[in-house]
Amino acid sequence: MSNMGNILSISNHKGGVGKTTSTINIGAGLNKQHKKVLLIDLDPQANLTQSLGITRPERTIYGSLRGDYSLQPIQILEGLDVIPSTLDLSGAEIEMSGEAGREYILKELTDAIRGSYDYILIDTPPSLGLLTLNAFVASDRVFIPIQAHFLAVQGLSKLLEVIGKIKRRLNKDLMVGGLFITLYDKRKVLHKNVNDYLRDHLKDLLFWSVIRDNIALAEAPTQGLDISDTTPRATERRTT
Repeated sequence: MSNMGNILSISNHKGGVGKTTSTINIGAGLNKQHKKVLLIDLDPQANLTQSLGITRPERTIYGSLRGDYSLQPIQILEGLDVIPSTLDLSGAEIEMSGEAGREYILKELTDAIRGSYDYILIDTPPSLGLLTLNAFVASDRVFIPIQAHFLAVQGLSKLLEVIGKIKRRLNKDLMVGGLFITLYDKRKVLHKNVNDYLRDHLKDLLFWSVIRDNIALAEAPTQGLDISDTTPRATERRTT
């Protein structure tokens, strides 16, 4: 795979965990390291698409999944492209459900272009339906943003179970790349307790860096910016 791009899904079936913000900023960070990056907005809410200032795109991931055309990237910056989404994508799971090999539709599309990129990042919907399944089958690794709440932790086991089943049945190369805590407030005892709990149970799967609950993170997408353009202090590294 040395001449092929890495395909990474940013996923959590719980909404509001910073998944889209993470996808944009990981992609922007890789781009700043002179990597060629493609972002795929696989969420019918199209938050990633809207955050990047794209309105009424002519060709979207929906049309590609339908077989109307191949993936059609839009350049955002030099070396940073995006496949936009649309609300029409909300009907895709029903339309795809009758297709033979429906789990592999996105993989076929990404396989055709992955050699043109160093990294392809997929922003998945907040569900474990057919769209997310397609993302996992197409991916090499899944990265999971998670809030420091015990309810979020309880839902994590289901996500890891699904990833394990897909690895066994559909994509033997799929790995959990890691988990990272978002919206972290070090002043809250609950957040520290959840971080410690995850550290004990997930060991090396949990990144030491946590993403602080920072207003700049919320405001950056409305300005068409990634977080590194607004402040360098949104991420902190916990050592204890």
